[in-house]
Amino acid sequence: MIAFALEGITSFTIKPLRIATLLGSLSFLVSMGMLIYCLVVHFMGKTVSGWASLSVSIWALGGLKLLMLGIVGEYIGKIYLETKHCPKYIIESIIYHEDIQQRQ
Repeated sequence: MIAFALEGITSFTIKPLRIATLLGSLSFLVSMGMLIYCLVVHFMGKTVSGWASLSVSIWALGGLKLLMLGIVGEYIGKIYLETKHCPKYIIESIIYHEDIQQRQ
């Protein structure tokens, strides 16, 4: 049943891809907030060595990767939605027309 639910969620919509883009943007914004916080704390002199650069870089790179993956996924999702609208009778008529020409 879980497989059917996942198939139903991912088959007809690009919403999961939009969620990935949103989470990537949110994660990157959190990293920028952490960077500002770490800079403020650093200039106040209350820092732990190496903590700020490690945490900000992990959040920023993870957010950027998820954001880019979401953007590429949305692009592929739009291609998928466009190909779903292709009527079969045009394809069949072209195949039928080419088949008649090859027989002659």
